[in-house]
Amino acid sequence: MQYRKFGKLDWEISALGFGAMRLPLIDGSQGKVNEARAIEMIRYAIDNGVNYLDTAYPYHSGQSEVVVGKALKDGYRERIKLATKLLSRAVETADDFDRYFDEQLERLQTGKLDFYLLHGLNARTWAKVRDLGILSWAEKQIASGRFDYLGFSFHDSYEAFKQIIDAYDNWTLAQIQYNYMDIDHQAGTQGLKYAADKGLAVVVMEPLRGGQLVNPPEQVADVWAKAEHQRTPAEWALKWVWNQPEVSVALSGMSTMEQVKQNIAAAQRSGIGSLTDEESVLIDQVREAYTGLNPIPCTKCGYCMPCSSGVEIPGILGMYNEAAVYGNVRVRRMFYSGPRGLKDKQRADKCTDCGECVEVCPQEIPIPDWLKKAHKLLSPQENGT
Repeated sequence: MQYRKFGKLDWEISALGFGAMRLPLIDGSQGKVNEARAIEMIRYAIDNGVNYLDTAYPYHSGQSEVVVGKALKDGYRERIKLATKLLSRAVETADDFDRYFDEQLERLQTGKLDFYLLHGLNARTWAKVRDLGILSWAEKQIASGRFDYLGFSFHDSYEAFKQIIDAYDNWTLAQIQYNYMDIDHQAGTQGLKYAADKGLAVVVMEPLRGGQLVNPPEQVADVWAKAEHQRTPAEWALKWVWNQPEVSVALSGMSTMEQVKQNIAAAQRSGIGSLTDEESVLIDQVREAYTGLNPIPCTKCGYCMPCSSGVEIPGILGMYNEAAVYGNVRVRRMFYSGPRGLKDKQRADKCTDCGECVEVCPQEIPIPDWLKKAHKLLSPQENGT
């Protein structure tokens, strides 16, 4: 196993971290984890050098923490750094900090955590937990020995990411969605470098984009086939993340023992600066090939904004493109109309067909027509879901 620097800490982390959000299931039900198989996978990873395990309160309908707690018996807890996360969006009062944390320690069957993260922060959830006193609460827990370090996971814009980092001097780590397709999405490469420059460890989630980069369409597979040294699409994606010195660890949510073994083998071959110039160019070409599959030629230039009706035009067109390219319609619906999605006034059905956006669009996209298609695809009401 290869090991890497972890921010300011005098400790090295395995290049591969075990993300416990896609554990093997029984009958495909998220709340029914195949415990025996999951425990075997987690322990195999630890036995082969993985020393960081990440879970969270809502994963597998609350069962991820329970299974992780069982997997870390028999001496395995002492061999791993354990991170879990506060369900920030569900917090309503300051009393919830203790309520959730105590429940998590009980699920995990441990008296102490190594890392505690604020889960899925965006501008809204950060403002809420900040104003409820999360930072002073966390410092008290650290002083009393209930966990060692505070961090956060993140899903929002670079500007929101920077504000959160700058708001507190004692963050230890930031967990961001990052892969070769998301260099300008959410925190992106700019956020990665900003956090690292501030001395934070950067934990990368979704290096395979939730598995979307594993089985590429034919146009993308043709680009990969040009590589001098053939690798699986999964290893290419992981290798791209590990190539960057600002990355501390790449988390992988693994569902089978074969995935665990393949990712450990890839991590053993990983390294900062291990991609050749030719391979970096190839990955740029793969990104271009994926982007070329977008049915809407939107470049997110922002000329159409602000919309006089309040519609989040670039975001909606991007969701439609992602659903078309990756086939992840369920996930895009969640971001369109779920609890963490767009506000009702930002959705595509609020378009009035005024045509202002069409007049200023450099790509001459018939935006109102695409907004109608997007709403039909992404709205649960339109699809009876």
